[in-house]
This record gives sequence, C-alpha cells and structure tokens, in this order.
Amino acid sequence: MDTAEKIKIGVIGVGALGHHHARLYAANPGAEVVGVFDVQSATAEAVGREYGLPVYADWRQLAEKCDALSVAVPANYHMQATLPLLEMGKHVLVEKPIASTIEEAQKMVETAKKYNVILGVGHVERFNPAMDFIRKYNEPPRFIEAHRLATYPPARPGLPRRGTEVSVIVDLMIHDIDLMLTMVDSEVEHLDVVGIPVLSKTEDIVNARIKFKNGTVAQLTASRVSQEPLRRFRVFQEDCYISMDYSKRFAMVIKRNKLGVARKDVVLDEKNALEEELDDFLAAVRRSRETGVLASPRVPGEQGLKALELAIAIETEARRYNASYGYYQKEM
Repeated sequence: MDTAEKIKIGVIGVGALGHHHARLYAANPGAEVVGVFDVQSATAEAVGREYGLPVYADWRQLAEKCDALSVAVPANYHMQATLPLLEMGKHVLVEKPIASTIEEAQKMVETAKKYNVILGVGHVERFNPAMDFIRKYNEPPRFIEAHRLATYPPARPGLPRRGTEVSVIVDLMIHDIDLMLTMVDSEVEHLDVVGIPVLSKTEDIVNARIKFKNGTVAQLTASRVSQEPLRRFRVFQEDCYISMDYSKRFAMVIKRNKLGVARKDVVLDEKNALEEELDDFLAAVRRSRETGVLASPRVPGEQGLKALELAIAIETEARRYNASYGYYQKEM
C-alpha cells in the first residue's frame, strides 16, 4: 500500500493489552504507526524498543500527527484519555468497557457525534471465530448461557491489579453482555443477580439471570478468582442447541431433523480476533477518508454504551441484593 494511503495511527497506553495494539499495527500494511505513549515511561520505552516504534513523552504531540488512535488505558481513565482526542478531530478505538460510568460513556458518544469522528469500542469477542459460526445459525434464541472465568490478575508495582478498578461485570461479563445484546432484540424485563467481592474492593464473582420482554432468558456467570480459566457460550434455539468453547476453538451443534436429532462437531477457524478488530477500525477510518461520509466500525460507541448500561444495571442489582440481606460488602 502506498505510504500516502496508510492510516497514521498512535497507541495511548501500551500495558497488558495496548502493547498488542502496537505490535499488530506495526505489522499491518495499512497502518503507519506514528508512535506510542504511556504514563509509565519505562513501559512505553520497552514497547518502542521491541517493535521499533517512536515513543512520545507528550500524548498531545503524538495525537497531532495521527489520523486515529487506540486507547488502552485502565477503564476509569477512558473518558479522560479519549475525550481530548475526539475534540481534536481524531478517530478513536477505545478498549472495552467504553467507560467506567454511563455518564462518561454518554459524553464520549456525544462528543464523537459533535466532531464527526469515529468512536469504536474494543469488544474483541465480536471478532471471535465462534461468533462467525453462530451467525450462520441466526435464529432468535430462547435461552443463553455463558461462563467467563479467569484467574486473579497478577500484582503490578504501583498500580492496581489489571481490571480491578471496576467490577468483574464491567471488566469481563460485559463481553458476554455485548454478544447477548447482538442476539436478543428486546428490552430487559427482570434481573436476578448475586455477586460479591472476594479479593478486591469490587465484585470478583457474579451470576446474573436476565429475563427479556420477548421471553428470552440468559444466565451469565463471570469470575476473576477461579482456579482455571473458562470461556463457554451456549445458545438454545427452537430446534437447535449450539455450544461453543472459545478457548478450545470448538463448537457443537445439536439440531432436530426428521429422524430425531443430529450432532455436528466443528473446529472453529484459527484467527487473531484482536487483529481483525484493528483491521475493522482501520477500514472504517479509510472508508471515511475516501468517501467523506463517516463509516461505522463493527462496534460503534453507541453499542458500547448499551452494553455498559446493562452491565451497570447488573452491578447495581448485585449491590442492592447484598444490602437487602445484610451481606458484607467491602468499602467501595
């Protein structure tokens, strides 16, 4: 690709996830990585050396030279880091969750509209090969069951453990909330939620039963204090049951036929979901530049906001439940 056609991209926040943004952009023929920035200068320097990228001590100087930027800072700083970039007229891909509060997310979405720029949200599971598979069986679900279990994140010198600045709902369960909302075209009717903090100040393990007005029911479980990781998503349709194991890249379909039921096992395509997410963002920026009409990435800010709104509702119900039964809650 001609250098003039490449999207000039920068990465703000190159820690646990952001350094992968930098790595993949550096290998992308459609991107020209202007540089990286991190408040931890040693982290930025290490990433710059590893991938041969310029390191900036001032995020604004970096942003001024970019067409678009990835923001991969802790969730409670998403608005603080993203809003000035949008106001500069830069397209932004911010990692999930879009923000740590609904009010912050709304402000980000409104600002992107005001300045006519792209605001994408990094719900990477939308690009998981398991989702490519389930789209082939695009029938209204009757019941959805998801388990997303992870080990407790390691300590970081001078910083909170990754993700614990928000509850496990906003950190991990929001992935499955977002996927669920792409499948269910209905409003939530009722929530039953149990969740507790175990090792951090916010909820570390949560189970939510979600009843939609169209009759669909979802049961979501998320934990960041499990002994073994697990990422499983099951969908029950009228005449079909689909089970997907993300980590094993395996899916199973049991479907009704004239003879009874038939089972089909499927090995999901190998692909890098984050790489596809970044490709999708770059493509939206490129289409916007070529056509003069703002293009939408697969997960625009509005959808990131919708997922956060339900995540916060689940979080609120968990805390209401604990308060109503007098269960111990660590000081938030």
